[in-house]
Amino acid sequence: MSDPSPTVAGVFHDSKENDVNPDPILFLSGAGLPAWIWDDVRADLPGESVVAAYPKRGDARSADYAAAALEQVPAGSFTIVAHSIGGVVASRIVTTAPERVTGVLGVAASFPAAGASFLTGLPAPQRVLVGLIMRVAGTRPPEKAIRSTLCAGLDEEVTGHIVAEFAPESRHLYQDAVTPRTFPAHTGFVVTTEDRQMATALQYRYATELGSGFRRELPTGHLPMLQDPAALAGIVREFTTGGR
Repeated sequence: MSDPSPTVAGVFHDSKENDVNPDPILFLSGAGLPAWIWDDVRADLPGESVVAAYPKRGDARSADYAAAALEQVPAGSFTIVAHSIGGVVASRIVTTAPERVTGVLGVAASFPAAGASFLTGLPAPQRVLVGLIMRVAGTRPPEKAIRSTLCAGLDEEVTGHIVAEFAPESRHLYQDAVTPRTFPAHTGFVVTTEDRQMATALQYRYATELGSGFRRELPTGHLPMLQDPAALAGIVREFTTGGR
């Protein structure tokens, strides 16, 4: 993995000019995560890509997250790769601009049923725990939880960077109900089988909600883009160029 270093979210990256992917890729990160987590994946992909920069306002709604992401993609069609709560943002994007989204690939991503939110879509014990933490500490998890669950499988150096740079999101992103939406025909889901943040069974439930026929498994924790970027890049490349 390349050294963790800040990159500018919202700026396009073109890694292989002679092997062009037909559509740009919009990466939607999980809550609180810096743009550089995708660097090694993006470097191994053909064509253009952008990591959406989320609004850093306490009053931002899920619709604001989607609008901000759409502003960072040039006119035309694109493919979404959504991680974790990025699935909620993807759901709002396909409601707002369905004609532009040619494919959605979830990576351990949350796709609650219409009418549910990220929070209410969780299993009861986890929903109660997360709700309690949010009431007491806001949307930044305790450092111990970031290290032991979110960063499970990563080395200490990378974990330290994630802990230091974790940026809390708006509560509304967790609490806003997902509106009815129709995903594009081309969808897929990557299940992380050693994930301490999102149980495998829940991931498969979200994959079914997405309607994905393209499914792959990676034996990683919740951050496969850092734990095994080459494998994840291979799956993204398969989905975007040969998985139709």
